[in-house]
Amino acid sequence: MAGVGIQGVLQRADRLYRRVAGACGRTVAAGGSRDPAGNRRRRAARLAERGHPWRRGLAGALTAALFLGGIAAAQAQVIATRIWPARDYTRVTFESRAALDYSLFALKNPGRLVLDLNTEDADGLIAELQSKVAAADPYIAVLRVGTNRPGVTRVVLDLKAEVRPQVFALKPIADYGHRLVLDLYPLVPPDPLVALLELNGQLGAPAGRGGPPRKVSVARLATVVIDAGHGGEDPGARGRRGTLEKEITLLIAKRLKGLIDAETGMRAVLTRDGDYYLALGARVKKARDVKADLFVSVHADAFTRPHARGSSVFTLSQRPSSAAAAWLAKQENDSDLIGGVNLDTRDPILQQVLVDLSQTGNNDHSRKLAGAVLSELGQINSLHKANVERAGFAVLKAPDVPSILVETAFLASPQEERRLQDESYQDKMARALLAGIKRYFAKNPPRPQGPLARY
Repeated sequence: MAGVGIQGVLQRADRLYRRVAGACGRTVAAGGSRDPAGNRRRRAARLAERGHPWRRGLAGALTAALFLGGIAAAQAQVIATRIWPARDYTRVTFESRAALDYSLFALKNPGRLVLDLNTEDADGLIAELQSKVAAADPYIAVLRVGTNRPGVTRVVLDLKAEVRPQVFALKPIADYGHRLVLDLYPLVPPDPLVALLELNGQLGAPAGRGGPPRKVSVARLATVVIDAGHGGEDPGARGRRGTLEKEITLLIAKRLKGLIDAETGMRAVLTRDGDYYLALGARVKKARDVKADLFVSVHADAFTRPHARGSSVFTLSQRPSSAAAAWLAKQENDSDLIGGVNLDTRDPILQQVLVDLSQTGNNDHSRKLAGAVLSELGQINSLHKANVERAGFAVLKAPDVPSILVETAFLASPQEERRLQDESYQDKMARALLAGIKRYFAKNPPRPQGPLARY
């Protein structure tokens, strides 16, 4: 029956019914005496035309059965699987044509997570996950896939450490179908401030037996948080030659970090240092956790028109400076939908921070930083707009950290895409950003007290 299809089955049922109806019509015509023969024939034809209740019921039942069967087949089809390992968390994604039913439970001694998917791995796409686990994955040691029972595929994750799992579904968006996401978070999240202090030797090594840790005296260091836009499930913009925004932003961010770390009195922190997605609110929280002096979010967007060119710098505002600025802000704010954020677990305190825009003093410093950076970018690239622009970018909503978003160039422009792919140009861009940051600090020194102040 599957090979015939719904229309074929209904056509066969229709022909069967017409034969039955025709026979009934001939019987009525032969045995009836009160209706003229013409009326009897027309009545039988009308019954066959519009369908007897039996015919309509049969057709409806067949349609419903085959439709439900089609849905079941769609649910059983996983079309892609991905793993995104990172120190912050590891993400496992199952993409399908329809929403997947699942169950998740944990086992101990040794620690394991078991995910049962109501699907059959006919194409072996789920089994491919076994080879996608990286040796350096902080949380997954081994992943195994097998058939638990007919119609159920079991995924077992052997863990390297105890984790706090989150599993949630995402509806289709952009180029993705339905996604089932399994995030593995450490029981104790890594503290970016502690990592920064250890990096700079402030915590020092333990003293002798029983003694307190030895503190190392360091000068006040200005802390700059560099945010590489997009990542992981969210590729960002895509150029005509296939360049992905998430890759360009990370390359430039890493170059800028290296330049800042080489400066006396400055240190940089990356919100992400690999190819994984970080929620917009989590990027803001990282900047606040390390008590950052500045926050710089790096992007290389596309636009609705391919001839859009030049660099731009944005600050936060409820009132966009232009329709284009509003469009870009919406594109960037949609990253959480594309990258995949579990909306049921958002921190209510962080939510309040993100919607609080009463930060006049902070916005003033953001505009000063943006102006200094924009001036330096104009030395190496044309400017999309001569002035600093404003829009409601969610990633700029830290109330106590001057924050800017830099559009280094537009990937929609073939010329700028080629430049962004060039390592020497990436270096020029990073150096221009550094020059703007130094110009700002020259007139607005870092706070006297901070996480890296002298002891």
